[in-house]
Amino acid sequence: MNDSWIDRSAVSLSGLCLVHCLIGSLLLVAVSGVGGFWSHNVHAIGLAVAMPLAGVALYRGVREHGRWLVAGLGLAGVSLMAAALFEGHGNPSEVILTVCGVALLAAAHLLNLRWKA
Repeated sequence: MNDSWIDRSAVSLSGLCLVHCLIGSLLLVAVSGVGGFWSHNVHAIGLAVAMPLAGVALYRGVREHGRWLVAGLGLAGVSLMAAALFEGHGNPSEVILTVCGVALLAAAHLLNLRWKA
């Protein structure tokens, strides 16, 4: 069964997260009190969506290609994203942790796609 759509969805979600973090940080500096999509709660929701996507896709990939690097990168990425939840919203450390975490997770999914092909 071809489940590459899971990896592709996860990479798209990572891209959306990057856009949110980078643009959100600029908007937070420019405008105070922004809520909704730009609130800190969106990070917890994003992590709640990313974790099962990553778990399923990367587990299936490792089972198929046997390369544990994707699982390690994915775990490191999710861990950094989780650590960002404990930083103040809009702090540079929150942005750095989230962007690095999302980049690692996206890299894991891209490698997973490459090695499953």
